[in-house]
Amino acid sequence: MRTRGAPYGFLAPALVLFAAFLAAPVVYAGYLSLRRVKVSGLGLGAGARSEVWAGLGNYTRSLTDPEFVPSVLRVGAYGLVVVPVMLGLALVLALLLDAGRTRVGTFTRTAIFLPYAVPAVIASLLWGFLYLPRVSPIVDVLDRVGITAPDALSSGWVLYAVANIAVWGGTGFNMIVLYTALRAIPTDLFEAARIDGASDIQIALRIKIPIVGPSLIMTFLFSLIATLQVFAEPMTLRPLSNTISTTWTPLMKVYRDAFVRNDIYSAAATSVVIAVATFVISYGFLKLVGSRAFSQEN
Repeated sequence: MRTRGAPYGFLAPALVLFAAFLAAPVVYAGYLSLRRVKVSGLGLGAGARSEVWAGLGNYTRSLTDPEFVPSVLRVGAYGLVVVPVMLGLALVLALLLDAGRTRVGTFTRTAIFLPYAVPAVIASLLWGFLYLPRVSPIVDVLDRVGITAPDALSSGWVLYAVANIAVWGGTGFNMIVLYTALRAIPTDLFEAARIDGASDIQIALRIKIPIVGPSLIMTFLFSLIATLQVFAEPMTLRPLSNTISTTWTPLMKVYRDAFVRNDIYSAAATSVVIAVATFVISYGFLKLVGSRAFSQEN
């Protein structure tokens, strides 16, 4: 009996933390999304405001909000930029680190990974000042060589400015995941391929990349979830530019509704919509490609 209960004992701390800090807030948000405040009279005095059942009214208001769909489309465009660029760079760097002819020291590997260790708010502040023309050393250098730098925080470039921060911070983490998967591949496969006359590029394209397919799918899924939840970067850059609105992303809309308009019920409904959309997209993606990608591990 003690042996059977041992795994549950080891899992208990993680399960308690999961229930307290993830499951319970999600359930509470779902509860709030079905409630609203009813104001009686002038809304003054005890009992003038009461919480009542709202049904799906908050969800209707959230989905029909004229600012909700543009924020979703904006995040979609942001993801089309961030995910391919970030994973492409991570894969190339991982392949270079794993290549036998490429001598990359510990310092280089650490330098590639280091941006991931910088909190998103700090990274956004650093890049924000690099984007500002009056204080950016990059703009000064380009001006001296006769190149006019674009305004990174203008309406036409702000999407790429925010995406650049995410790519800079996330490439190192994905590179480590892919590099670890590459190091687990038996070297006998590479030696046999070289005997058959395969070049390093052919080995990378025909052996390494197909084998690390599950790791690529995992990093893609993590990147997709992070894209749907983008918040810190545009929120930090917003005081530096008037091109980023309070509803630039769906999560920024949640923040505005909850802490600016003090409408936690509508914010809860939008949060539930984002959570359900994230689950559906992630589950659908895994069902679409998971069976093929992970079949080699069976």
